[in-house]
Amino acid sequence: MMNRRGATAWRQGPGSYARVGVESDVLSASPHRLIEMLFDGAESAIRTARLHLEKGDRAAKGLAISKALDIVNNGLLAALDEEQGGEIAAQLAALYDYVGRLLLKANLHDDDASLAEAGRLLADIGSAWRQIGANARGSAGDDGAGDGAGTGTGNKAGNAAGAAQQEAHADAAY
Repeated sequence: MMNRRGATAWRQGPGSYARVGVESDVLSASPHRLIEMLFDGAESAIRTARLHLEKGDRAAKGLAISKALDIVNNGLLAALDEEQGGEIAAQLAALYDYVGRLLLKANLHDDDASLAEAGRLLADIGSAWRQIGANARGSAGDDGAGDGAGTGTGNKAGNAAGAAQQEAHADAAY
């Protein structure tokens, strides 16, 4: 009996560590990073759904699509602030609605093309979102020696201010 419990605990162990790692990341993440994590999760769920579709495992495909839908609707879409984000937030809301419809179509009709399109759209938006964060982080640590647009501390401050403005504008949508 002890052996069986040990085997079960061993199989559950890696999943438990992964959950703790994700929970720790969430608790310490900036709002910008939280949105990145939502994109990562949705993209991963769509890749998983495509693999299950290819293998013919409809139940697992459905679970993966449900996870992606949940992230899009209850994460990305719900996080939008249309009052502050204005037109950008409204356009993202329409795009997330479209992605949700693609995911539903993919689930109902075992449509890999719809999964691929939903994945591509989220990857494109996620990539742009990650780049905004990378630019803000990179500019905040710039020593002024990089692009020749200025010298010393003035360039560092200018780059940091520009990156902060770019990130603030994008973050206003969320």
